Amino acid sequence: MKTCLIITGGKLDPAFAGSFCKGRQFDKRIAVDNGLSAFRTLNWIPDMAVGDFDTAPSPVVDYFKTIPYIVWDVHDAAKNETDTELALRRAIASGCTHITILGATGGRFDHLLSNVYLLYNCLQQGVEACIIDSQNKIYLIEEEHTFQRKDQWGKYISFLPFSGEIKGITLTGFQYPLTDYDLDAASSRCISNELAEEVGRIRIKEGVAICVESAD
Repeated sequence: MKTCLIITGGKLDPAFAGSFCKGRQFDKRIAVDNGLSAFRTLNWIPDMAVGDFDTAPSPVVDYFKTIPYIVWDVHDAAKNETDTELALRRAIASGCTHITILGATGGRFDHLLSNVYLLYNCLQQGVEACIIDSQNKIYLIEEEHTFQRKDQWGKYISFLPFSGEIKGITLTGFQYPLTDYDLDAASSRCISNELAEEVGRIRIKEGVAICVESAD
């Protein structure tokens, strides 16, 4: 298992980031554009910096350019991908199998949606990836997944179709169980469920679910 931490340029509470990463070891750390500012605030050094750096303050960029072992992957602002997509590509290409993304929520809603959809690229390649902030943990589920109460990010667990419809959802160990239920994108049926037991499971016959573990 090779782990990667990606910090993008969205809103990020440095205190949360410091608390979350304390005691966690990452094989690779990637700063995405203004994610460099978070690294600077936390006094961390990334292994790689990716992006067009149109939002990162020049003094921050200049500071990190004095550190010789950082790999810079610089792109023109007129490109077909977001900086976060480019960073995910680099992480996967370097063999990372577990990716945690911070700073990908808050701010522009189009970027938030895009970041959630980028998780599908990881799923297709067998890479476990999630977006985390102080309130939410977001990831994709295909076929089945087990939830442990002791590992929950928050009280609530919600499921939404990644695309169109999820067919044959079965939930066990939840306060609101389901058996072979078809969920379409126009329904809020699977929002704000909770574990009723120490272990809960979801099984999906067809489709991909966006899972959000969240706290109020």
